[in-house]
Amino acid sequence: MAMRQTPLTCSGHTRPVVDLAFSGITPYGYFLISACKDGKPMLRQGDTGDWIGTFLGHKGAVWGATLNKDATKAATAAADFTAKVWDAVSGDELMTLAHKHIVKTVDFTQDSNYLLTGGQDKLLRIYDLNKPEAEPKEISGHTSGIKKALWCSEDKQILSADDKTVRLWDHATMTEVKSLNFNMSVSSMEYIPEGEILVITYGRSIAFHSAVSLEPIKSFEAPATINSASLHPEKEFLVAGGEDFKLYKYDYNSGEELESYKGHFGPIHCVRFSPDGELYASGSEDGTLRLWQTVVGKTYGLWKCVLPEEDSGELAKPKIGFPETAEEDVMFSSISIFSFSPQHA
Repeated sequence: MAMRQTPLTCSGHTRPVVDLAFSGITPYGYFLISACKDGKPMLRQGDTGDWIGTFLGHKGAVWGATLNKDATKAATAAADFTAKVWDAVSGDELMTLAHKHIVKTVDFTQDSNYLLTGGQDKLLRIYDLNKPEAEPKEISGHTSGIKKALWCSEDKQILSADDKTVRLWDHATMTEVKSLNFNMSVSSMEYIPEGEILVITYGRSIAFHSAVSLEPIKSFEAPATINSASLHPEKEFLVAGGEDFKLYKYDYNSGEELESYKGHFGPIHCVRFSPDGELYASGSEDGTLRLWQTVVGKTYGLWKCVLPEEDSGELAKPKIGFPETAEEDVMFSSISIFSFSPQHA
């Protein structure tokens, strides 16, 4: 029976959403952080989109945001020339790391002891979070502003992307191992630890490379310019979004397009699968995040499959279930549980 994709829309931001990241699975579920040009990154429950809190303190657009594995810490990168580290449970600001230019990307090591940053000054910086007063280690070599920087290979190596180059660095020696050059701007990069796969988007291309050697694995071409792509944790599916406001879902093995639908009212800037692979989140120029089911019709989170009456001719439709209600309206603004601000901690 045909099923219609019914997304959950998470409102709250007032400007374009430019980055998002999930935590790992914790005893309390998993969590989602979003970076926005409104300067107010938000934390949400990952499987429902319920708003938990807003990190207040940046004085400019926030370009990058991430959570550590157990969702106890958050880090953000901003246009106010700082990266900040936050207590993701209380919302307290733990430290501000001053930079000399706009910061675009942040990433924790697996043990949460080090933070990697990159931005417009073309330098990678590694901060020891147990010694915040110490100067960071710096890695130079990029020739334009750094868009994304990620730890890989159990934090022994670093992957980074500037305008048209992806570079692999050795953490111990702080030297470049290898680089990839592209003939157009790299729009996003995702690292998949299981299998050491690197997902890179540029133009209409979605390319997969070995994160260890940077050797190509395969690539797909999309119908429009793609800004972001994400690979399913079990490597079954790939989702991507870009300039035509649409989301595309592909079979990773065959490259066949499985689904495509208008996802937002503006270009899609970021898309990521949840750690359990049950859903994926997208962030857009329209200021919203949306959550989408990987398998449409499955009862999960706020989705509950409701079958139509026989012979009615209707499509089966997943409903959005709320406590003691049966609302079908997919737009929702979550009930505020609490809000946190470092100024009022």
